[in-house]
Amino acid sequence: MSATIAYVRVSTDDQTTSAQGHAIESRYKVNRWFSDEATSGAIKAKDRAGFSQLLSYVREGDTVVVYAIDRMGRNTIDVLETVEALQSKGVAVLSIREGFDLSTPMGKAMLTMLAAMAELERSNIKERQLAGLERARAEGKNLGREKVIDDEAVAQWRQENSASIKATADHFGISTASVKRACKAVA
Repeated sequence: MSATIAYVRVSTDDQTTSAQGHAIESRYKVNRWFSDEATSGAIKAKDRAGFSQLLSYVREGDTVVVYAIDRMGRNTIDVLETVEALQSKGVAVLSIREGFDLSTPMGKAMLTMLAAMAELERSNIKERQLAGLERARAEGKNLGREKVIDDEAVAQWRQENSASIKATADHFGISTASVKRACKAVA
């Protein structure tokens, strides 16, 4: 007996899968749900816990429904390999937003184009981020978190107490790596 299986994914902790789930439930009677939360699409589908479970679960004749193809991944090759892995098991893949069945020749052609566009957009976003960082550096802006550790105080306390790196880290409530950086900066 074939089943309809839904897969939902969000990239960050502050996002939820509810909108994707609602869109899928409004069109399909789902027999089983799989999800990955706070999981980047840049991580290969087979390496995501939820999707890996889905791959183990699906059987010939099943249909996997996703809200959008970018929920499967952002890398063209990974998305294509994932769809091919499902199709080799006799599983159909449907994408609601794009509105096509990825198991048909037309669906596969559309998938290839959409996955390439998603990958292009991801690289464009990355380029814009890097350009923004370069501009901020050129304007003399400090990037990253503000330094809160007083390197001199850390190094001095460690020396005065003949303390280990671990003991110093515990005393200041910082990591051992931070202690090492502080001591190296003062030396």
